[in-house]
Amino acid sequence: MDQDPAIAQLRAEVAQLREEARAARDWTEIANLQAMYGYYVDKGLWDKAADLFAREGTLEIAGRGVYVGRERVRAYLHALPPYERGALFNHMQLQPVIHAEGDAAKARWRTFIQIAWLGGVARWGEATYENSYVREDGTWRIASLHGFITFYCEYDKGLNEGGIPLLRKIDGLQPDLPPTVEYEAFPEVFVPPFHYGDQAAEKGV
Repeated sequence: MDQDPAIAQLRAEVAQLREEARAARDWTEIANLQAMYGYYVDKGLWDKAADLFAREGTLEIAGRGVYVGRERVRAYLHALPPYERGALFNHMQLQPVIHAEGDAAKARWRTFIQIAWLGGVARWGEATYENSYVREDGTWRIASLHGFITFYCEYDKGLNEGGIPLLRKIDGLQPDLPPTVEYEAFPEVFVPPFHYGDQAAEKGV
């Protein structure tokens, strides 16, 4: 017997609503995941930040090479300066563009950075993240975090005085792989590659 057209339409609408609800839930969970990373890094909570990565997750920041696996990400984070009195590590993550499909996703973020030590260095900065994510054991994790530092400048001098060259290595901790992209920050011209194009933006995928 042929299905009632009205019932068929309702079934199609329910399926569509379920898909939209799933997409909205994935978007929110991925946005929260990235925000959690930023808040943990702000306060030097390196282990909590590392635990957000997938088991085989990678980290690449400022052309310093790629660190492969959650424990290598943890080692990289612990090699950074400690969060203590007089230290400021603010990372404000803005402008998310998130595309999720199934158990994988990609996202682009802009991070506004304030970094300072009392009586010492004080800098503004910006990083563009092009990250990927994976649903691992039912939970979204960071599959790859790639932070392109687009500028650092001294707080008291300003951008018009030029930028600070990228720090290309972490003392005492060699990367597992070389940088995937060679670039230099402001005043040089560099546009971090996009994970999406016009067609993806139009389709919302």
